[in-house]
Amino acid sequence: MLFRQTLYPTFWICLLMLTGCVGYQVGAGSLYAPDVTTVYVPMIDSDSYRRDLGERLTEAVIKEIELKTPYKVVSTPDADSILSARLITDTRRTLIENAFDDPRLAETELRAEVTWLNRRRLPIVPTQAVVLPPGLIEIGQTATLITEEGQSVATSQQQAIERLAQQIVSTMESPW
Repeated sequence: MLFRQTLYPTFWICLLMLTGCVGYQVGAGSLYAPDVTTVYVPMIDSDSYRRDLGERLTEAVIKEIELKTPYKVVSTPDADSILSARLITDTRRTLIENAFDDPRLAETELRAEVTWLNRRRLPIVPTQAVVLPPGLIEIGQTATLITEEGQSVATSQQQAIERLAQQIVSTMESPW
């Protein structure tokens, strides 16, 4: 009888706690919009004169979406959503030079404008503190080039592209 008396209040407390949490989602799936299952990623335009940056960034974004989100990337604009981007800045700065003006430490910066629209072409975007046109988010990323460590311009550029792709995909998370 003692067991029944102690179990009874515990049962009701657990039941009340569970019914109070109706509508909440748990796990990684709760970070993403539930009404989106497919994403179309058109080729990313690039304002840079450097070749293949848009293609490399598109590939990195698609890989990141497939790896980190529950969404499936499709090749048709009839998807549930469209994630489009434009590479607007590609800057390389020399931070440290040697006596012969050879760069010893350089920085590569990439900036992109990103828009994520649903099927009705309305923005699916978390609320931003920075005032931008509706649905448009500007994202930037930098990577350093240290020649003494054997890095090349291509490796530093690829590092910046991968970091930028991670940031672009992270904007697809729902706000808390």
